[in-house]
Amino acid sequence: MNQCLKNLNKIEFVVTYACTGRCKHCSEGDHTSCGERIDPQIAADAMRKIAAEYDIKTVMTFGGEPLLYADAVYAIMIAATELNIPKRQVITNGYFSKNGDKIREVAERLAACGVNNLLLSVDAFHQETIPLDVVKRFAAEAKACDIPIRLQPAWLRSATDDNPYNRKTREILDSFADMEIPVGEGNIVFPEGNALKYLAEYFTDNHPENPYVEDPRDVHCVSFEPNGNVLGGNVYERDIMEIIKDYAL
Repeated sequence: MNQCLKNLNKIEFVVTYACTGRCKHCSEGDHTSCGERIDPQIAADAMRKIAAEYDIKTVMTFGGEPLLYADAVYAIMIAATELNIPKRQVITNGYFSKNGDKIREVAERLAACGVNNLLLSVDAFHQETIPLDVVKRFAAEAKACDIPIRLQPAWLRSATDDNPYNRKTREILDSFADMEIPVGEGNIVFPEGNALKYLAEYFTDNHPENPYVEDPRDVHCVSFEPNGNVLGGNVYERDIMEIIKDYAL
């Protein structure tokens, strides 16, 4: 076993960088590489191989907006369910269609695929370009399908900081009160991509660092990009277990 990955317990898939939002806080910037999406069968096969060797606790799909390519999410989550991976997580902004029938269909399919942790990104940043009524429609359909769902806001500087973005975020979260959807602790915006471009004035001192950067000598999470890149290799070109075996600093 590669000792750098001896504690591996999570697999995540960036399904696509394409997105329905244009958020000021987005660490990916302007989403210029938005034409690609992950190959669902290669992704599912790679997950099966990893899970055969490691005790995987979580599989996550996100983006961009992953539900723009819902079929890829379904394939990944079906495989994760078959493998009995405990946490099967989707992070979405909830805006992939305005069609009510399509929204209901996606929620039903996510439930059938075994998704058991749905994080809905709602806050001042997302709602500058994403219609809240459509997001609430998706949230209602997900609840009706008994998918465990939480609101996952992005906070500027901290969840307690008093700034215009956080005040607006609290208003948006309050508007969900009648739906009785719990609010997660969310994320703290860090200065990369659009956040560095549009929110620089808020990062003049003691700004938060990217919390998702791991120690490359102790990898807990393997992350696949839409183009197949992973751990310095590419799963479209080489077997994932060979990539893991050869991974080095």
